[in-house]
Amino acid sequence: MTIAFGLSAALTTPFDEAGNIAFATMTQHAKSCLSSGCDSVTLFGTTGEGSSIGSRERSAVLKAFADAGISGRQFVAGVLVDSAEDAADQSAQALDAGARNVLLAPPSYFKNVSDDGLFEWFSKVFEQLGSKARDVIVYNIPSVTMVKLSVELVGRLRKAFPGVVTGVKDSGGDWAHTERLLKEHADLIILIGDERHLAQGTRLGGKGAISGMANVMPQEIRAMAVDGKEDQRVVDLVVEILKYPVTPAVKVLVARTTGDAVWHNVRPPLVTIPSEEREKIGQIFDGLFSSKAA
Repeated sequence: MTIAFGLSAALTTPFDEAGNIAFATMTQHAKSCLSSGCDSVTLFGTTGEGSSIGSRERSAVLKAFADAGISGRQFVAGVLVDSAEDAADQSAQALDAGARNVLLAPPSYFKNVSDDGLFEWFSKVFEQLGSKARDVIVYNIPSVTMVKLSVELVGRLRKAFPGVVTGVKDSGGDWAHTERLLKEHADLIILIGDERHLAQGTRLGGKGAISGMANVMPQEIRAMAVDGKEDQRVVDLVVEILKYPVTPAVKVLVARTTGDAVWHNVRPPLVTIPSEEREKIGQIFDGLFSSKAA
């Protein structure tokens, strides 16, 4: 029987005014998430702007986390690259640091690729990882990658690489697809990335979540991801956040709840949300979660 994954905050990455990673702020925020209901944090994911963070910086982040006393079992590492070689190298880097899981997205430069092509790409990654390959959660987020991981492809990968492909993060927002994953791959770690479907998915066998909203409301998201409890406030907030570029909008909420404006900074090609729009987002959040406002 698959062990529940629990809740992982899709950790936002703080950048100073020069665009450098603010390591102390990042590790402090991770510790806050871990002490407030998260079982782990996910580094270098979509919300963490992982595609804008290079391998040397990733190494520095992993060292900063180790120096801060955050163990490998407390973090998941996202890998969002197109080259199988780079994907294997970044995965190995994280696994060598003891990462609990690797969150591996498909290559996204080429569009309209086949399941056969995707299967071969993942196979190349795992072959290059060799004996290090373990605990990989494949990442379905077609709104960003424009590449959908089919239920059938998941089946092929898990059959070919048992013990390596152990889960799916489904951030497609397609409930029919999520239902099929939960039904046909019930013994895998199925994580629902869209908080609007999270509680329902948990009740149908979902094993938890990697959630951007857990940066600001870990206890509320945990109740949805672990206990299957509905929270209309979270759903309403997500609906509003989706009207904006999501990662900068989540960082607006982190800035609001921490009182630290450094969280507004993003890396190109993303841009910071203008101040008047930040205030609108903040007011919506305050109206829904007034007791959590900074």
